Amino acid sequence: MEEIPPVPARMLNEVAYCPRLFALEWLNREWADSADTVEGRTVHRRVDAETRAGLPEPDDADAPRVVRSVLLGDATLGIVARIDLVEAEGGVVVPVDYKKGAAPDVPEGAWEPERVQVCAQGLLLRAHGYSCDHGILWFAESRRRVEVCFDDALVARTLELRDVARAIATDGRLPPPLRDSPKCERCSLVGICLPDEHYALQEEGATVRPLYPARDDGMPLYARLQGGSLTKDGDEIVVRDRGKEVGRARIAETSRVAVLGNVTVTTPLLRELAWRDIPVAFHSHGGWFYGSFGPANGRNVMTRIAQHRAAADPARALAVARRFVHAKILNSRVLLRRNGEDVPDNTLLRLQELAADAARAESLETLLGIEGVSARFYFEQFSRMVKTGLRAAFAMDGRNRRPPRDPVNALLSFAYACLVRELTVIVGQIGFDPYVGYLHQPRYGRPALSLDLMEEFRPIIADSVVINAINNEVVQLDDFIVRPTGVSLGDAARTRFVGVYERRMDELATHPTFGTRMSYRRILEVQARLLGKVLLGELPEYPEYRVR
Repeated sequence: MEEIPPVPARMLNEVAYCPRLFALEWLNREWADSADTVEGRTVHRRVDAETRAGLPEPDDADAPRVVRSVLLGDATLGIVARIDLVEAEGGVVVPVDYKKGAAPDVPEGAWEPERVQVCAQGLLLRAHGYSCDHGILWFAESRRRVEVCFDDALVARTLELRDVARAIATDGRLPPPLRDSPKCERCSLVGICLPDEHYALQEEGATVRPLYPARDDGMPLYARLQGGSLTKDGDEIVVRDRGKEVGRARIAETSRVAVLGNVTVTTPLLRELAWRDIPVAFHSHGGWFYGSFGPANGRNVMTRIAQHRAAADPARALAVARRFVHAKILNSRVLLRRNGEDVPDNTLLRLQELAADAARAESLETLLGIEGVSARFYFEQFSRMVKTGLRAAFAMDGRNRRPPRDPVNALLSFAYACLVRELTVIVGQIGFDPYVGYLHQPRYGRPALSLDLMEEFRPIIADSVVINAINNEVVQLDDFIVRPTGVSLGDAARTRFVGVYERRMDELATHPTFGTRMSYRRILEVQARLLGKVLLGELPEYPEYRVR
């Protein structure tokens, strides 16, 4: 069996707080910033700068010394730590751990996770021959030092948590989420763990608290300047058109960057965006999605292994694919019923029947056939959702692409490209392989999993955006470039259409399963993470996203 690496002392803090949090961070390499984590890095900024002089020898009783950012590890103890600060005097050393908040009003002076972490640091110092009987927790908000005595009970608890961490690492499975715990409210990974959603899908009547922000704080940046460039200037992205500055955007307020066409992105900017976990997506000038550049993804190995195992199992792959198609057909039906004028009853009935057929399809080939028939019925009536006065101008003869032969199909293709880009970034950040799917089989260059997850959202996001843009005359017939080979959207209209798309992605909707309100962009991430829970065996089946 492969040897388990030493457990970081800060991870013992996480095990004491929540074993699942530890597993998400250490096994799956998941991370998400919150206001608390950002503030914590600020507090640590000074002590993170390593002191040139190292620790004195254990038997050195010379003048007092303070050493910052001390890295220690011990294979026998099985722990490693970077200690914020070590105070050494008279042969005795004291580890000092910096905390951003206020000292809690508890008899021990600090919570158990914090005491365990500094105790682990003290045990490391002892393992290296130093005399160390207590540590210090420095609480920045209250500017108070709290002494933590390394008594037998605390040492035993620290070693017990080390063993728990090693057992979780050996098992390789995520511990269950905490149930109705107030700890979840301050956890930066709550939007990844989804504890309440986890139990709501297993227990009827379980409530879901709004524990994470309903939408992203940042805004997307679209660059569509042929011959233009994006460069870094301090904390800002500078947009230039043929060398002339035309705009700036603060990197801290940018959620993602989409590049359309021949736009140069400099290496310093790419490096900064990757460091800040801000993805950059590349499209053709016409909107075709090529791929993305972003932070180091794929560290969540267990989810990716589970994804590949399910894809190699025809029965499991079919079970997941059926859910995608079933939800897509029903969502298409709802969109027609809500927005279509005089949609034939037999079309709505037929879509309902096809959805039922999809739910019990016995093979992937049969399921794909059902999906194709439902798409034909749906797009035959698509124009009925366009206003009467605009219907003739925006007529369409079913779905066509590569290239699209009419304005409506040109809009649909662009909207689908934007949506698949969104999902490719999301599944990559989670740790999935975007190119291994269940409904869409692997094919060179095709993000199959992104296309799978997109199915149930095609009608309610992409198609809805197209209908909105046409009916509100955001795009008009003279905005399109018509050639014998196909139809494309002009540059100015493309910018306006992107505005409609982004407003839809930022729009809050009530999740039909959980009852919580969140943006559609957040909903896409939640659904992808729920798929991960299914593949890892934490949930029995994928919960479809269906509008009513």
